[in-house]
Amino acid sequence: MSERRDRLDQPREPGRVQLPKFDPEAFGRWSESIARYMGTAKFIVYMTVVIAAWFAWNTLAPEKLRFDPYTFTFLTLVLSLQASYAAPLILLAQNRQADRDRLIMEEDRRRAAMQKADTEFLAREIAALRIALGEVATRDFLRSELSRMADELDEAALRREKRARMDWEEDHT
Repeated sequence: MSERRDRLDQPREPGRVQLPKFDPEAFGRWSESIARYMGTAKFIVYMTVVIAAWFAWNTLAPEKLRFDPYTFTFLTLVLSLQASYAAPLILLAQNRQADRDRLIMEEDRRRAAMQKADTEFLAREIAALRIALGEVATRDFLRSELSRMADELDEAALRREKRARMDWEEDHT
C-alpha cells in the first residue's frame, strides 16, 4: 500500500483526511486553565499594561521605531484574534463545568434517594420495635402479676390448711 501512495501515476485511495489526534481531556483542562486565567484581575492588569505600553510606544517613540501608527490597526487585529480564540475556549470551559455540575447533581440525587430509603427502613424498624415493646411485659407488669400470683397461692394455701384442719377435726371427733 505504501508503494501505491508513493506512485504519482496512480490516484490516491479514497479516504478521509487524517487530522492530528489530540486528547480531548487534556485540551479541555488547558482551555479551562486559560479561561480561569482570563477571568482574573491579574490578566486585566497585565492586558491594560500591555495596551498602555503599546499606545505609549506607538505615539511617543520616534517615527522609525513605531510599528503600529495612530489608528492602531495591528493592535485591533491582535485584540480581535485574542477574542476570537478566547470566546470558544471560555465556552468549552463552561460546557465542561456544566457537565461536571450535571454529574454532581446526579450523584447528589442518587445519594439522596439512598438516604431516603435508609431513613424509611430505619423508621419502619423503629415502629416495629415500638410495637414489639408494647407486647413485651414491663417490670411493673411483671411485679403486679407476681404479686397477684403470690396472693392466689397464699389463698390456696389457706384453703388447703383450712381443709386439712377440718379433715383433722372430723377424724378426731
